[in-house]
Amino acid sequence: MQTERFFIKNEFVDSETTAEVRNPYTNEIVKRVYKSDRDHINTSLNYLTKIFPVYKNTPVYLKSELLENISLKIRQRKEELSGLITLETGKPIKYSRIETDRAALTFKLGSEEAKRIDGETISLDLLKGSENVFGIIKRFPVGVILAITPWNFPLNLVAHKISPALASGNVVLLKPASASLTCGIEIVKIVKECCDELKMDYCPVNVITSSGKEIEEFVNDDRIKMVSFTGSSVVGWDIKRKINRQKISLELGGNAGVIVDESADIGNAVGKIITGGFSQAGQSCISVQRVFVHNKIYNEFEKLLKEETEKIRTGDPFDDETDTAAMITEEDAKKIQTWINDALENGAKVLTGGERIKAVLKPTILTHTDKSMNVNSREVFAPLITLAKFDDFKKAVEEVNDSLYGLQAGVFTKNTDNMFYAFNKIETGGVVINNVSTYRMDSMPYGGVKDSGTGREGVKYAIEEMTERKILVIT
Repeated sequence: MQTERFFIKNEFVDSETTAEVRNPYTNEIVKRVYKSDRDHINTSLNYLTKIFPVYKNTPVYLKSELLENISLKIRQRKEELSGLITLETGKPIKYSRIETDRAALTFKLGSEEAKRIDGETISLDLLKGSENVFGIIKRFPVGVILAITPWNFPLNLVAHKISPALASGNVVLLKPASASLTCGIEIVKIVKECCDELKMDYCPVNVITSSGKEIEEFVNDDRIKMVSFTGSSVVGWDIKRKINRQKISLELGGNAGVIVDESADIGNAVGKIITGGFSQAGQSCISVQRVFVHNKIYNEFEKLLKEETEKIRTGDPFDDETDTAAMITEEDAKKIQTWINDALENGAKVLTGGERIKAVLKPTILTHTDKSMNVNSREVFAPLITLAKFDDFKKAVEEVNDSLYGLQAGVFTKNTDNMFYAFNKIETGGVVINNVSTYRMDSMPYGGVKDSGTGREGVKYAIEEMTERKILVIT
């Protein structure tokens, strides 16, 4: 088995220590990666600081072409990259292919947005003495961006850091999750290849494989101008406490709520909730977790949801028919099984599921839960949803809001009053009508409130986070 090297300065290097990456479904070692250390991080930061002024002033057409070429190469290598995602994370291959398509789209969007980072002019003749004065406002890149990415979308969430950063003239130090290191490395290989083809004698992206603890020691380093982090709320807010002058974007956890009112198409809602709650073993920060159903349709909804959930195919993630496979580790699956048992001891009931074989937790629906239980109050990040009744739509909205998190929510309704009430009152970064909280298009603004984070992703909106406005005043 070849050991993967990390990439600093403008070359791939090895080290004296290695890390192992295991397939969650089989627990077999599938990759070995050389580990970077503090000296490697320091070397990389010096290099990126040095080449930032060069890349910053690269013509827009070249930045756009670089991102376009990255997108094309990802599409050309779709099967290889999709297989790598499944190998490292246990994600069913059909969903890995979707993720690869999305990563290609995210770089394509960066190629297009690189051409649209426009400024504006404003009139400043608002008081006597400022006649004929106006301003020109332009956005400028901030510099070195430290991008820390999770394992659950190891290709596309890397793309969501690199694409807007390169489009806006920044340079990137990438730290992929330890469970999916080679997915991040492969993306940087593609970036390097595209730079070489465009006759660029440097690469604006480096990738290191240090532990999270090691890289967190550098988050307040003056050479880093922004931290873009996707991961757990605990780690994200701890990073924010450690930084001083750096900008920060945090895409954190959630326990997403979905409301199904009495006017909803029950079949449509059931199908989408099953996909949103159980695909990829529920390991998404916007996975459906808490479902609130109007009392008038509850019995019919519950019956159909149980029937359809029990049809879900669980098994080998490389099987095209598999819907859900293993959680990322057996320890994570054991933790959620403990939460299920605690809920049952306190009055909850299992509608279906609840069984575990090693890291595979069978898709589970719980009823009669209480909002104080871990399965409701915390992020399960597992194939588990809770089901509850409501009579008053406004009360259902209050239930969704009764959470530490606020990432996205879903509402199934044909009632326009309910639609706009939900949009205005639900405390999340996004409300999705007649679909689940799990819906995300890579061009849309994406991010949360409360413990779910700060800042927005989606290429256009991430560019706003990764740049600073400067005004030229002309008198």
